[in-house]
Order: sequence, then C-alpha cells, then structure tokens
Amino acid sequence: MLTEDFYCDEVLSGNTEVNKVYETELVLAYYHTKPFYPVHIVVIPKRHIGSLLDLEKADDAILLQMMDVVKVVAAKVKEEYGACRVLTNLGNYQDSKHLHWHVYFGEPLHKK
Repeated sequence: MLTEDFYCDEVLSGNTEVNKVYETELVLAYYHTKPFYPVHIVVIPKRHIGSLLDLEKADDAILLQMMDVVKVVAAKVKEEYGACRVLTNLGNYQDSKHLHWHVYFGEPLHKK
C-alpha cells in the first residue's frame, strides 16, 4: 500500500532502507526503490514540503541545496550514460505528496 508521504513515512524515518547516491544536511538522493527506468534516482528534501507549489520564501536554502544535488547527480548520470532527464510531478501525477525530483536515464522498464 502506498502511503500519502512515502519519503517521510518510509525513507527518512529509516523504515525502508535505500541505496544512497548523495547526501547533504538538507537533501538526500538515492536509487528509486521501484525504478521505472534503468537508472532512476530520487532527490528529496529531508524536511517535509508537499510539492514545488508549496515552497515558501523560508524554503529557499532547501530549494537551492536540492538544485545543487540534482545538478551533481544529473552530471554523474550524464557523464556515465551520455544523457539524463530531470522531472518533478504535481497534482495527480505526484504519487507521494513530498517534493521530489527524478533524475533518470533510459526507456521505461514497464508500462503503467
């Protein structure tokens, strides 16, 4: 069963172990637990923020650090595979209501 906020309830709480790619004081990047692509990394803030639309001025430091982490992770994927995509979802496209970015490479592993 999907929780409303998988990232807080499972990843950040330690209930679900993840394979970390990069971590800072405010941000965690790790390999997706159920990848949709051959290379699929998720970047999340360590504090709950619902989505990109919920960011406030007080969240500027978190957003800047997230973008720095996305940049580092995307550069590593691009260097290794030649390309990557960076994506965030909103509304009904967002399964977990916690701001997150996907950094991925390749074609979908399966159809929804």
